[in-house]
Amino acid sequence: MPRPRFRDDRWERIYAVLKACPGIYVGQEPATRRFVEAVLWMARAGCAWRLVPDEVGSWNSVYKRFARWQEKGVWAALMDHLAADADLEWVMLDSTVVRAHACAAGAKKSRVIKRLAARVAASPASCTAPATALATRWPSA
Repeated sequence: MPRPRFRDDRWERIYAVLKACPGIYVGQEPATRRFVEAVLWMARAGCAWRLVPDEVGSWNSVYKRFARWQEKGVWAALMDHLAADADLEWVMLDSTVVRAHACAAGAKKSRVIKRLAARVAASPASCTAPATALATRWPSA
């Protein structure tokens, strides 16, 4: 899956928001851009952090930086900015693309198991008598 990349004009606006956030370091613009694009890739791919492309750096470093920014409210500020800007709506993740299993939405579960259990309970006893287990023991000497 190719990594999503920002157009230069869009990145400049996002970078301006990031520079305004207190408590984070965004001094090296190319490294910050690679990091934000890696997080966007993670949001779109929905995979494990260990699968982050090697070209953006160590997956553990990317995750730790992501977690620090989350604690400082950087992602919330960035999402507020993106929600207000109609030109950047392609970056937003909509819940309509997230798939869930039918029973996660409250669908009734299958009653096949209950029907099978009722059929087994109503069936005649098996042909092996319980005394068979005693008859196969070796006599003690």
